[in-house]
Amino acid sequence: METEKAYKLLAIQERISNSKAKDLIDKGLVRVAGRKVSIARGEIDVRSNFAIKDVNEMRIIFQDNDILALDKPAFLTADEISRKFPDYILLNRLDKETSGVMLFAKNKAFQNRAISEFKKNNVYKEYVAVVEGKFIDDIEIDKPILTIKHSGKARSTIDKKAGKPAKSTVYPMYVEGNKSKVKIVIDTGRTHQIRVHLNSIGFPIIGDATYGKTSPNVQRVLLHSKCTKIFDYIFEAKEPREFRIFGLE
Repeated sequence: METEKAYKLLAIQERISNSKAKDLIDKGLVRVAGRKVSIARGEIDVRSNFAIKDVNEMRIIFQDNDILALDKPAFLTADEISRKFPDYILLNRLDKETSGVMLFAKNKAFQNRAISEFKKNNVYKEYVAVVEGKFIDDIEIDKPILTIKHSGKARSTIDKKAGKPAKSTVYPMYVEGNKSKVKIVIDTGRTHQIRVHLNSIGFPIIGDATYGKTSPNVQRVLLHSKCTKIFDYIFEAKEPREFRIFGLE
């Protein structure tokens, strides 16, 4: 079998630059035979046919003189979004494959007030996830999380001794077969908190290759920041259509 590096083969087939091809793979947008291509420099059969997922448009939910609220699409990092608004100050981060409400302060005074609210856990943060398993009872997960960063990537684990406090409350929404849609309200905001917490109780998020469970029909982590409340503001972002893939409506 003749092979070639995935990004080089993609560049040839799509008639794009090597750097563009590598970027598409790194963002998790490229699949072959229904499986995500994870390593741009990995060797792959030259006969492979690539499928590239389109990234949804970013949408402004609301803005005034103090705050900008966005509906972030999956596959864009918080840093990529920030570069689109260089004059504003990022207030909350979402993982690359997580979609939903993302906030920016438009001035330093509002940033300071908002950060104080986050630190005091006065910000309501509601997420929706699709998980493996039949989830039928409310549960509060109070497990400390330790995050280690290496080569620009973060990995979190539950660590009772060295971890920082992390609390998530999970509520059932819908069950279909062995899949469930759940609502999660978090009091803290540790890196990968929801993904780690749900996996720790035996309900891994579908599409999460790091902490959860992959699926041939799912191209992203099925986690969405649905609602954020801060001060007198309430911001909501509609769930993307892929959250209906298992009939969980």
